[in-house]
Amino acid sequence: MLVVGSDHGGYELKLAILELLQERAIEAADFGTDGSASVDYPDFAAKVAGAVSSGEAQLGILICGTGIGMSISANKFAGVRAALVHDEFTAQMAREHNNANILVMGGRVLSPQQGKKLVEIWLDTEFEGGRHQKRLDKISAIEQKVIKH
Repeated sequence: MLVVGSDHGGYELKLAILELLQERAIEAADFGTDGSASVDYPDFAAKVAGAVSSGEAQLGILICGTGIGMSISANKFAGVRAALVHDEFTAQMAREHNNANILVMGGRVLSPQQGKKLVEIWLDTEFEGGRHQKRLDKISAIEQKVIKH
């Protein structure tokens, strides 16, 4: 399952992404927000990243105004690899090299068409493994050290 969340700055792009996921028959849950009223992005990052971290969801998508706040917040969760993307190349590399399990975008940076394209690339790209897995294993080892402290 895939979970999607946004703050007010990403609300419109989130609606476009949910539409795309429905068109592609991808099971997705909307973790909010439900409108354009001002809300705090860490609350929605925690919902999505928490679901991915716990295994409740395999993948997540987060959207705020720039994507920066959501990225910072989501990457505090164990096992989360949230990647902020702005173009087709970064969307591809987020999956191919980093096996990002949360895609992060800026609703004030990307148009709905751009955002949909980046989601499609991210979903359709396979993780390359190999030398990249070794690097992800190093990240996991760092994460384990941090959790113990």
